[in-house]
Amino acid sequence: MDELYMQLALDAAWHNQLLTYPNPSVGAVLLHEGRLLCVVAHKKAGDSHAEVLALLDGYEALSNQKVDFDKNNSHLAHQFLLSLPQGFFGKCDMYVTLEPCNHDGKTPSCASMLAKLKLKSITIATLDPIKSHSGGAKRIEDVGTALYAGLLESKAKELLEPFVIWQKRAFVLFKLAQTTNGKITGGTISSLVSRTHSHKLRARVSKLVIGGSTVRIDRPTLDCRLSGDMPPDVFIYTKGDVDQSIPLFDIKDRDVAFGDKLDFLSKPSFILIEGGEGMLEAFKEKIDWLLVYQSPNIDNEKKSYNTNLRLKHLYASPMGEDLMIWSKRI
Repeated sequence: MDELYMQLALDAAWHNQLLTYPNPSVGAVLLHEGRLLCVVAHKKAGDSHAEVLALLDGYEALSNQKVDFDKNNSHLAHQFLLSLPQGFFGKCDMYVTLEPCNHDGKTPSCASMLAKLKLKSITIATLDPIKSHSGGAKRIEDVGTALYAGLLESKAKELLEPFVIWQKRAFVLFKLAQTTNGKITGGTISSLVSRTHSHKLRARVSKLVIGGSTVRIDRPTLDCRLSGDMPPDVFIYTKGDVDQSIPLFDIKDRDVAFGDKLDFLSKPSFILIEGGEGMLEAFKEKIDWLLVYQSPNIDNEKKSYNTNLRLKHLYASPMGEDLMIWSKRI
């Protein structure tokens, strides 16, 4: 059962993968005397971490009372949890995909809070790869909480790979949509749910990269209207000039640049690339991961991504009527 609970935590984290940038995506599960109370994941940088959200949901399940504040307000959440009667979570077991943070930053330390709450046990998939953030497991174990580490560690490290990469350079994700038979139609391919998810990703990136030919032919806006977020900065990869009357130049508070110099890839950041065969071919040696929204349809369109690229599938899940597939370049 331990692996099942940790897999549930991993599944929850994959649901929010990259949406938590620059934080890692983390999932958590809470049980009380063997009864599953909740499965949660961290949602956004600066908001409550997965461990905190799990404890808040656990409190509501155990007390039959709702908290009267925004659960994503980490400071209010920590204050509330630490005000509960001693031993409130003493019969609870937690599974979390990453070692609880041991430092105070935009949010208070989860390890400090968990050490005071003294759960029955905490199982961690993998330790924090950043030394300045690590030490949380020992801090929790030192107060007598049973602490286990390394459960489904290889899966947790795959989930964590973008976070590790963007500590030192740009993490580069290529996003594409295609039919089941790998075709790129002239119209909309993916579902509204998939397109909304892609707009949420756009809102989190450091820069959105798109090809010059796509800009000249499609004249896109490249905004986040489906998610209601602010639009990303854009870099148009081209050797030529760009007509600056196209819609994407008209959005307020957005930086748009163009050219063929990719110096920005050396800086810690999250870069999203959208485009067709030409962009995939041009960037295939720089891509870390691919995200594919695959529709259930089969199409007789001739266009497809005709390039050679070896990939390893990491995770797949339904996204509306589509299938969302995460892969890494190998």
